Amino acid sequence: MNEKQYDLIVIGSGAAGMIAAITARRAGKNVLLIEQLQNLGAKLKATGGGRCNLSNTLDNETFMHSFGRNGRFMSDALNMFEHNSLRNFLKEIGVETHIPDGFRIFPTTHDSSSIISALENELKKSGVEILYSTKVQKIIFENGCVLEVSANSDRYRTSNVIIATGGLGYPMLGSSGDGYDFAKDAGHKITKLYPAMLPLYTKETLVGKCKADTIAKAQMKINLKKAKNLKATGDLIFTSNGIRGPVVLDFAREITPFLEQMDEVPILVNLTKGMNEEEIFSHIRSNPKETIVQSLSAILPNSVATQLCLQCGADPDMRFGKLDGSIRNLLVKTLAQTPLTIVGHDGFKKAMITRGGVSLKEINPKTMQSKLVKGLYFCGEVVDLDGPCGGYNLQWSFSSGYLAGHLLS
Repeated sequence: MNEKQYDLIVIGSGAAGMIAAITARRAGKNVLLIEQLQNLGAKLKATGGGRCNLSNTLDNETFMHSFGRNGRFMSDALNMFEHNSLRNFLKEIGVETHIPDGFRIFPTTHDSSSIISALENELKKSGVEILYSTKVQKIIFENGCVLEVSANSDRYRTSNVIIATGGLGYPMLGSSGDGYDFAKDAGHKITKLYPAMLPLYTKETLVGKCKADTIAKAQMKINLKKAKNLKATGDLIFTSNGIRGPVVLDFAREITPFLEQMDEVPILVNLTKGMNEEEIFSHIRSNPKETIVQSLSAILPNSVATQLCLQCGADPDMRFGKLDGSIRNLLVKTLAQTPLTIVGHDGFKKAMITRGGVSLKEINPKTMQSKLVKGLYFCGEVVDLDGPCGGYNLQWSFSSGYLAGHLLS
């Protein structure tokens, strides 16, 4: 038995866990941070392809709206620690940030390692005790309160625990779902968990013939009545057996729950930067002497235009006016709303985030403390909140971690 008493034990060293530990330590708490891997911030290191898109410049209301119906839960955390607060905090610990596209916030190094090094240095400088390669087996409760943590066959006494273990995505980076088990042991409900932010497989083989092409501002929606309001816009990339790119990563969080209920999910994709059928007709007819592919080259890569023509029974090297009327109509309709069928994905092993988590109804949004167990806190991806690409999820991790560490009882 480790006889040392800690004011706080943080489980997990992602963005949420590290900032929670730093914040609590600055407030004078005696803090232990436990990480099961040999290094801190393994998943943070992979964020944004290693470039680390930290946050974005949206106002709090718009930011919360991007998370859907659960977004309002973030209000207190964002009011205390939003993107400007994050930039100031990082500058204070030696990391400069910038906004190269006017929206997304990155470290000027565009290297996640610079963020991890600065956070680790600050943890050590402030006096947070860190246990590496240490797996927590159990959180022990007594009379509705946190009592101690069991890890690597030892026990660490504390009255407060922050669970910042992340979700199930990228298990090779340490995501094992332990946080959900700890929450269930405390009596918490875990909502249904789905992989999110990952590439998707399609039934259609035409995608493999267009895999070198990126489609800008593609518009995607699910072709089901019960999902008619679900839409997304962004860059789409064809792969050998499916689709990926920012719009796909964003929209996957809406599609994976449907895939659990049915074998195939039909979607419609506008590949023409939002042009409707009338606008597409007008564009093609404005170049009557060009072949269809030549005419469409201004709005679509040639390989994509060719494959869509062939799918509709149209010769891509013919002039549009020479086509049979029914084929012309089908081609234009397909250009405006290309039907694809999603048939699968790689699951949590390729998912950047998890949809679902600890029920928000059982967490106090003003403190991130459990409503069921005194001294138990949750932050980051382990709770039932997930947002799109663009720094949303990382900002939430920093905000919720800061709130939990700052308002620790």
